[in-house]
Parts: sequence; structure tokens; C-alpha cells
Amino acid sequence: MVTREEILKIAKLSKLAIKENEIEELIKDMNQIIDFANTINMVVEDEDYDEFENINNLVNVFHKDEVLESYDRDNILKNRDGGENGYFFVKRCLPET
Repeated sequence: MVTREEILKIAKLSKLAIKENEIEELIKDMNQIIDFANTINMVVEDEDYDEFENINNLVNVFHKDEVLESYDRDNILKNRDGGENGYFFVKRCLPET
């Protein structure tokens, strides 16, 4: 249970100004938040973790990297304009640091 003093201390530490008439509402809200967190903690402690480990049923959504046979490099670059040693020069797209 959050007390009035704790609310005032939290407000002071967080440098928030709260009005006197807001304190009771903040106490009620903070207690609801803490109750909700406690409810979640109790569920996690009571239930088997396996049910929550993969709630989206995703299994290895990233495919394994595989090296595949490709086109011949010289054949791809035969119509290039410019270049050197099989590489193309491209315009700088990042500013110099």
C-alpha cells in the first residue's frame, strides 16, 4: 500500500509538482499499478514458463545463411563502364568525418 508520504517523496525526487487534491488519486493509481504487477508476478511464479517462452509461435524466423551458386563474375561485369579489378567506383554517400 502506497502512503501519502511515499507519494510526496516520489514527487519530490522526480521534481514533480502535485496538488493536494491529486494525492489521493495518485495513491489509488499507484496501488492499482502495484497490484497489477503483483498479479503478473504471481502468474509467472505459479505457471510453467514454457507456455510464455514462445507466445507468438515463431520458430527461427531468420533463415540459415547458405552460399548458393551464382552467375559468373566476369559475365556479369562484362558490360561495365569503368571499374578496376572487378570493382565499381561509386560516389560517396556519407559525409567525411
